[in-house]
Amino acid sequence: MIKTLLILGSFIAAVQSACDNACSGHGKCGSKGVCDCFDNWGMGLAHMSGDCSERVCPFELAWVDTPDSLGNHHKYAECSNKGICNRGTGECECFPGYEGKGCQRTSCPNDCSGHGRCKYIQNLPYAQVAADHEIGFFRPQDAATFTYYGWDNQKTRGCECDPEYGDVDCSKRMCMFGNDVMDQRDDLTAATKYQTQKIIFQADDPSSYYSIRDKTFALTFKSKLNETFTTLPIPFYSVTGGAGGTAGLHEFILDVEGALERLPNRVIDNVEVHGDLDTSNQVHLNITFVGEHVQGPQNLITVKSILCGDGCSPKLSGLELQLETQNITEVTLSDFNSYECGRRGKCDYTTGQCNCFAGYTGLSCSTIACLNPF
Repeated sequence: MIKTLLILGSFIAAVQSACDNACSGHGKCGSKGVCDCFDNWGMGLAHMSGDCSERVCPFELAWVDTPDSLGNHHKYAECSNKGICNRGTGECECFPGYEGKGCQRTSCPNDCSGHGRCKYIQNLPYAQVAADHEIGFFRPQDAATFTYYGWDNQKTRGCECDPEYGDVDCSKRMCMFGNDVMDQRDDLTAATKYQTQKIIFQADDPSSYYSIRDKTFALTFKSKLNETFTTLPIPFYSVTGGAGGTAGLHEFILDVEGALERLPNRVIDNVEVHGDLDTSNQVHLNITFVGEHVQGPQNLITVKSILCGDGCSPKLSGLELQLETQNITEVTLSDFNSYECGRRGKCDYTTGQCNCFAGYTGLSCSTIACLNPF
């Protein structure tokens, strides 16, 4: 019996010794003395079994590779072809500009300089506000994003900068925008035009707007420096209690105008609001930007009409509005323009302040300095 066991042990040892380095403990010795390596173990660039002494790094879609016979690119490759595999740890040592498991995604420039968020390409917004892309609905204030089916979905990333910061790495502090004071209108005899935005409210009950009277909503304004400000709750036009009829509409208009002008930092220093109720029970508001701080084209205002209860700021009872009638559009173009430092100064991107050229002054260099006659 003992002799039999010794012979069997010698046979097993002989079989195992046929595999190089006993597969390094990371595989099973197969026929003809070839190791069958466990997952993520192998040897060399070809990942042939060998003695199973080296780790295999993660595979992801290659950033760059040679095509196959059908011309297909971006096949799976170790470290996405943008890094070197550390065979000892099984982790990719990515080239500059790439990171993550298998170097699968791009790094954002300078980590957005601490003044922005690094986002995947499919999450980067279009324009500034939701109404820039689609009207008919009072969308949330965030700009629209799109479903993206490109091969670099969940791979390519870029910076979305915080308010007051810009450039691809969010490293520059933005300066004030203003009207170029030396720019003249083509026809100085015509009345000056200011940008006017029109908001249409249509109650869910098309026969009457009474169902939304006294309920509250808010308006959000996004400045040219990407700062976002939201008004206090505004009660909707009511014909009950207090002032009714035309007086009630006038009171509603004053509420909207006052709410916008009370936004912090005098971001809207002067605005004029006009409104009416048409025969189809649609309430129209025309908001005209006439202040010095809001000269030229401004971002479309966002209407916050959805119920926002306890814990929300501002707390809103919301408006029940008819679908596809909730419009905010620009109806009058401004005669004024809007340029960085009014096109009459140079922005100091470290401080966010305009260094005005000789003869100009003001936060946006939009004022001509008085000449000293002496």
